[in-house]
Amino acid sequence: MKVVNPYLNFPGTAEEAFNFYKSVFGGEFSAFMRMKDVQDMPVPAGEEEKIMHVALPLSSGQVLMASDNCNASTFKAGNNVNVSIHAESEEEGQKLYDALAKDGKAEHPYQKQFWGSWHGGLTDKFGICWLVNYDPM
Repeated sequence: MKVVNPYLNFPGTAEEAFNFYKSVFGGEFSAFMRMKDVQDMPVPAGEEEKIMHVALPLSSGQVLMASDNCNASTFKAGNNVNVSIHAESEEEGQKLYDALAKDGKAEHPYQKQFWGSWHGGLTDKFGICWLVNYDPM
């Protein structure tokens, strides 16, 4: 496994929060994408300016990442933090995804995504939310 990073979800305040975190931790965003920037994903009306993905590298080597949750009805404090694992291979990612999903809830299958990486989301049997990723680039 390459690295584990925190991934935060916000109810429409990701840009404000990450500008604050940038002022606290310093550095520059390594990724900043709005919902409207995504080509192959339907975006609900009024959600176009929300954040699809933002990443702020930290001096420790970790990356603080986040997005806005477009479904405000599912957002609540407590389910807005994920542990994001970055695997070293597609196969390792699948193995980690399958092991973590056992007796849990596989919410988004581990599969190749429109941005070119492999990604899947799940909640393990202890209620912890995980994002499993592999970037072949």
